[in-house]
Amino acid sequence: MRWRTGLERQPLEARGFYAILAVATLIGLGINFAPIDPIKALFWAAVVNEVVAPPVMVILMLMASNPKVMKQFTISRRLRILGWMATVLMTLATIGFFVTWGA
Repeated sequence: MRWRTGLERQPLEARGFYAILAVATLIGLGINFAPIDPIKALFWAAVVNEVVAPPVMVILMLMASNPKVMKQFTISRRLRILGWMATVLMTLATIGFFVTWGA
């Protein structure tokens, strides 16, 4: 959206940025007063993170390895190997999480 961003800008300079901050703060405040168990909320946030992380890591690795996307900032072979190893490990952890769910 090419909005001006950053806390160093005045609110009138970065209206969209400050509007998003305000909405996120209000949502957080609303959740605070909602009848939601915070421990359960943390647990489910971790579950969602576990499920979303492997596909996001795959997309990031593909983008970081693509010279058309990254131009001169393409990651090195060493970082590519480490990144794919981390992606595989995270995928295996996700599979292990669901295999052991309720055990």
